[in-house]
Amino acid sequence: MSAADRMLAIRAGARARAHIARHGMQPADVAMIPAAAGGPKGLALIGLDKAIFCEWLPRTPRERWLLGASIGAWRMAAACRPDPARALDRLVDLYCDEQVYTERPPAIEVSEVCKRLVTRLLDGDDQAVLAHPHHRLAILTVRGRGPLAHEHRASLLGWGLAAAANALGRRHLARLLERGVFATAAERVPFFRHRFDAFENRVAALSRDNLHAALLASASIPVVLRGVEGIAGAPAGTYWDGGLIDYQLALPYAEAPDLVLYPHYIESITPGWLDKPYRRRRATPSALDNVVTVGPSREFIAKLPNAKLPDRSDFKRYGTNAKARARAWRDVAEAGEELGHAFLRWCEKPDPAMVRGFGES
Repeated sequence: MSAADRMLAIRAGARARAHIARHGMQPADVAMIPAAAGGPKGLALIGLDKAIFCEWLPRTPRERWLLGASIGAWRMAAACRPDPARALDRLVDLYCDEQVYTERPPAIEVSEVCKRLVTRLLDGDDQAVLAHPHHRLAILTVRGRGPLAHEHRASLLGWGLAAAANALGRRHLARLLERGVFATAAERVPFFRHRFDAFENRVAALSRDNLHAALLASASIPVVLRGVEGIAGAPAGTYWDGGLIDYQLALPYAEAPDLVLYPHYIESITPGWLDKPYRRRRATPSALDNVVTVGPSREFIAKLPNAKLPDRSDFKRYGTNAKARARAWRDVAEAGEELGHAFLRWCEKPDPAMVRGFGES
């Protein structure tokens, strides 16, 4: 294994590993691409996205579902544009350079900036995203219930109540939040047409009337941004960051008959953002039987600026020096190009030594 290939971490479930051993890693076998929330962490995956969507998957066109929350939804929307390489590079430019805020920005300021980012990310290609010949897009949000049903009623106290409910168990959080899923071909979106965990799933057809609002809502971190109300075609209410329930998309992937290829920035999958302190809630190996994750190795991360993936703490680290923060984030995206090259090399000749099972050290 070359030094460059050690930058890429690959994990696979038992069924996926057996499939790769028999048939290799072929684009024809991939039916689904999930994309996690995580804010700036997603920048490390743009190089992988470009390799997957611009070079690898087009070798064998077929219908594929792209599922995303927060920045994951933004990445998947960019991948659905007619020129995905250019759109993904545009996402890096916008995310790094255009997030300039006052020292302590109110939620309305951050929401207005992010609203502009969504508009410029789509750049008039709304219909092309919705009518992609092969990709079907599903954007994950959450819809508030009870004290979180309306933006003007939600507060730090309300979100504190949500954290306390989740500490007791995810089923208790379901009293306050439910999924809001906006999907093309909504009548056949996987997983969400039925209830598979404690949360209700509200599925709405993704359209030109709600595409921008759904993308904004999917990234609307409570308190940091305002919730999005009055989304066309969806049940009335306020919608927030999809990562609250589906932070790293621990979905019932075993229901999918084919492989799930998951570009991911960490080697485990945590269900919701509020579940991060609870290791026992991570997706189990059996739940990831047909999943292949590809992403940065620990060696790769150690060489990044500040020896870590970028995250929201960088806003505090760099303060009002937005140019320094943008430079550090852009360095991560540029380093991630090598992950894409390594993935393509591995697909040409899958090396079993590079693949570990979930839960293996």
